[in-house]
Amino acid sequence: MSSTALDSFLDKWRSRWPEWSVAEPFVAEPQRHVALAWFALLQEFDDMLNTAGDPLPADAKLAWWGEELRSWAAQRSRHPLGRVLEPVRAPWVQLAEALPDLVEARTVALDAAGAERALGNYADAVAAVEAVVFADKPRKGAGHAVLLQTLAQRLQDAGVAGVPRSLLDEDAGNAAQRWAQQLLKGWGTRVPGPRARRVWSSLARARLAAQAAGKPIEATPVRTLLRVWWAARG
Repeated sequence: MSSTALDSFLDKWRSRWPEWSVAEPFVAEPQRHVALAWFALLQEFDDMLNTAGDPLPADAKLAWWGEELRSWAAQRSRHPLGRVLEPVRAPWVQLAEALPDLVEARTVALDAAGAERALGNYADAVAAVEAVVFADKPRKGAGHAVLLQTLAQRLQDAGVAGVPRSLLDEDAGNAAQRWAQQLLKGWGTRVPGPRARRVWSSLARARLAAQAAGKPIEATPVRTLLRVWWAARG
């Protein structure tokens, strides 16, 4: 695969997270390229989780990615992101086995607990990979931090399809905002996990907080700098 193909995936992620240009210096320089590739991969999975319309193409992609991740365990990659990530001896098979959960998680959950259960194994698998990719020790609560961010991204991408039915039944008009508020309750300004995750989480949390308040996000360089400085601390 050419470097152009790799750059297209990295640039797609950067375009959705322009705040990263301010946040990236808080990640250790040797980890920055790996962080971009890893987050770009997770964005691909988010897109398949939050697909609209015919789900068959997304399901086929997820099946392909399951095979691809298993091949990374044997250091045989076909995707351009694999050129960066495959050399890391992470639990790729565990992540591959969790990908089918994304198909089931597209169904509107009955309640908040159901929404969390649907993506719990996937979030734990992501956290397990991150601990290795970023040379961090496994941390209690790291999977839950990934889970909250995944649910927040689902709300942003899928709208009311990402809101539990119990909230829709109460008041569909304000359901998205109330789900954002509920997700925010357990999401601290600094989460467990490696620094790259903590920094990205702070950006995602700021977006969710704006949605919970019914306001546009104010992602100015100064505000972003303060958020990621706090998130990046030890």
